[in-house]
Amino acid sequence: MTDAHRTANAIDALRRGWPIAIAGPDGTLALLPIETADPERLAAFDPAGTAPVLLSAGRAATLKLANQRDAAAPDSPVLVERAPWLDFATATALADPQFDLQTPMKGPFRAIPIEAGAAAAAALRLARVGGVLPAFFASSGGHADLILTPGDIDAHEDAARLTIATRARLPVFGAENTEIVAFRTPEMPGEHVALLIGAPNGRPPLVRLHSECLTGDVLGSLKCDCGPQLHAAVEAIEASGWGILLYLRQEGRGIGLINKLRAYALQDQGFDTVDANTRLGFAVDSRNFAVAARMLELLGQRSVRLLTNNPEKVAQLERAGIQVVERVPHVLPSNPYNERYLATKRDRTGHQF
Repeated sequence: MTDAHRTANAIDALRRGWPIAIAGPDGTLALLPIETADPERLAAFDPAGTAPVLLSAGRAATLKLANQRDAAAPDSPVLVERAPWLDFATATALADPQFDLQTPMKGPFRAIPIEAGAAAAAALRLARVGGVLPAFFASSGGHADLILTPGDIDAHEDAARLTIATRARLPVFGAENTEIVAFRTPEMPGEHVALLIGAPNGRPPLVRLHSECLTGDVLGSLKCDCGPQLHAAVEAIEASGWGILLYLRQEGRGIGLINKLRAYALQDQGFDTVDANTRLGFAVDSRNFAVAARMLELLGQRSVRLLTNNPEKVAQLERAGIQVVERVPHVLPSNPYNERYLATKRDRTGHQF
């Protein structure tokens, strides 16, 4: 079985609530996903009732776990000692922040050393790739039929594997002289696309990296600025003479649609978008713009003008070998529903408006 097959099968297992194992250089962990499993599967996985709970540092800090460093990266692993009363229902309350306001925490919870650190960190990455909450029962002596390595998970998101699948003419609203190019890898479940607007004129193209947002792009959500940014980018590229819009399948800053909607629910409880992501157990921004750099490389463009307010996009493209000759601001009016969201991007994630 190839690494691509192992990772795809592992994602399927996570969504079905089945156990998997990850073998790292410092040890192997058998893992049962808390979100999708149930008490019966836990009993079969851990009949002795001793398997600790694996969470992210961001989630652990939210729960005020003992022995947890405040400065830890939000997506680094934390192992929670299995107390006698830490049953499946309590583990579910630990994993899912939707229960924070309705489930009294028994506690105190105690973080314990992680021996298989590489496997634990890989498990949290796999949860993000699979779109499930990053929380597991973890056992160094447990069993699972499917065993993969951290390298298998890394290969799943390897931008170097991206290739052009097909291309076609596609007139779009606001830019009729447009070609669409579709990209995919053997591993990624979704396809990335590029809109080539206008014709090359000897100058670096105006490029927009747009991360997929179903709620904003399709449904017209007012909680973000994604839909207006998408349409304004097409207009700006058309006005510039020529350029490229990359539509990246990285919903919810890379955590997937379901987890993004969970973050929305947390925002309704008063948390901003940064705290909502870390409360769920994810990094502040899990997107990987190396994919965008590979798309530009395949399109023959190594020098661009980048339409963005996000300096991290500039930095990631340049680290991947794409020269950004100019950062062009992309500023749109706010509305009453997204004012706080835009302020958070400015004040907490370094966006420059």
